[in-house]
Amino acid sequence: MRKHNRLTKREKMGLIFLMILLVCVAIFSSVIKMNWNEEIKIVEIETNKGKITAEIYVKEAPITSENFLNLVEEKFYDGLIFHRYVEGFVIQGGDPKGTGTGGSDKTIPLEINENLKHVKGALAMARTNDPNSATSQFYITLEPTPFLDGSYAVFGKVIEGMDVALSLREQDKINSIRIK
Repeated sequence: MRKHNRLTKREKMGLIFLMILLVCVAIFSSVIKMNWNEEIKIVEIETNKGKITAEIYVKEAPITSENFLNLVEEKFYDGLIFHRYVEGFVIQGGDPKGTGTGGSDKTIPLEINENLKHVKGALAMARTNDPNSATSQFYITLEPTPFLDGSYAVFGKVIEGMDVALSLREQDKINSIRIK
């Protein structure tokens, strides 16, 4: 029997290990819970004219959002240009060729959610005449374009920096896109 109520070195190490384990479990479970409940992700599009912040609708457009966010994580968009500008309509980028004819290696099916509309500042996927041909090219609507609803996949919306989006022209640069 011990004379003092002091812990042995082995008991102290065991307690330290247990505390570290509990902290790790708490952090890990909060991260998992956060990801399970996440319906919207925020991205920052850094251009040569300034920053655009957009929300990505993960829950409402899961296929399109996952494709876009995976490309963002791969830094696919970094250094590309906006290759298309139509006044009062769209600014479009995401083509590694810079011509409107290129894309990533993966195509995704057209994903329409009737709750997501082509409002001013909508982010949507560009594609060819084949509805299931979207890859990496995306556009931002500069004004409401309801005639596109039901034909192109809206997956996000500009929440800050619409003035920057409106100032973009052909050949302006996407410095980077990052998930916040």
